[in-house]
Amino acid sequence: MLWNPGPGKVQLPVLGSISLDAAVHLSGANVSARRWTEAYKREIIGSRVDSTRAVCRLIAGAEHRPPVLLSASAVGIYGDRGDELIDEGAQAGMGFLADTCRAWEAATEQAGSAGIRVVHLRFGVVLAPEGGALGKLLPLFRTGLGARLGGGCQWMSWITVDDAVAAMLYAIDDESLSGAVNVTAPAPVTNAEFTRTLGRVLRRPAVLRVPPFALRLAAGEMADEALLAGCRAVPAKLMSSRFVFGDPSLEPALRRLLKVAG
Repeated sequence: MLWNPGPGKVQLPVLGSISLDAAVHLSGANVSARRWTEAYKREIIGSRVDSTRAVCRLIAGAEHRPPVLLSASAVGIYGDRGDELIDEGAQAGMGFLADTCRAWEAATEQAGSAGIRVVHLRFGVVLAPEGGALGKLLPLFRTGLGARLGGGCQWMSWITVDDAVAAMLYAIDDESLSGAVNVTAPAPVTNAEFTRTLGRVLRRPAVLRVPPFALRLAAGEMADEALLAGCRAVPAKLMSSRFVFGDPSLEPALRRLLKVAG
């Protein structure tokens, strides 16, 4: 089946009598792809909310509804929380990212009303060498230009792509999981710690610092919400279940991902 979730272009496939074991919806425009102009902010919101509503409308009206929907969200819903330890029971925060995630999660209402178990996957930074945040950082760190952002005290909730996929498969099978689920490793780190660790793994210096004004000049509003802000989120629901993390600690996780011996 093929569909286009672009703003104003949602095209729903026809499920007919197809029986689905689960529905997994991860669509959304890249938050860090470019500056947050008003037009791009509308695209960020619409690509998440409109596509989620479309998926929920489709599966809620299907002849054979899937028993569970996994729908992406992000720990950005908690906002900038300093050193506060955040689990799934924490209140949503303030700001553009938090507002976007609230609307994103609310867009699943039709699926929930149809009796489908809904899991909101609140992802942290997903680490994979092929792309995402880590993929963008590797060229800089490998040339010795790794740097902490601002003071580096902002918390970073991370998870490897392998554990993220494993957590999704686990959430499909575990009927006790519903609502918000933090998809993060159990040991968040500060930006400064992440910078030191990645530099050590790559055997490159990582002592530089990008001042806040430079980040704001380059990225605008996104700098304050996505680069200089942080959230110390922990996966309380996954930890209290039988889920086993393959990469619970940062340095061994980076060494495995990057195939670097200790």
